[in-house]
Amino acid sequence: MAATGIPHFQNDPGVAVIHIGAREFMCIGAKPPFDHPHVFLDMGADAEIICPYCSTLFKYDASLKGGASNPPECEYHDAAKAA
Repeated sequence: MAATGIPHFQNDPGVAVIHIGAREFMCIGAKPPFDHPHVFLDMGADAEIICPYCSTLFKYDASLKGGASNPPECEYHDAAKAA
C-alpha cells in the first residue's frame, strides 16, 4: 500500500457501517473543516474495526479495491494534494 498511499475515508453521510477494500486506512470523520484527528486504523487479521473518535464501523470487503468504499461517497481524496 505504500506505493499508492494510505486510503482515507470519511463519514459525511452519517452511515452506521462503511465497507472498505483496505485493512489499513485513515479515518478522518467528516470532510474538512469538520474532520476529527486523522487516525490510522489497522484491522490486522480481523474483518472490522470501530473508529475511536467517530464510532464508525468499518468492515473489510475483499470485493472492493484498496481505496474503494460502499457507500462510495465515503472515500476521501484531498483535492489539494491531487493538484
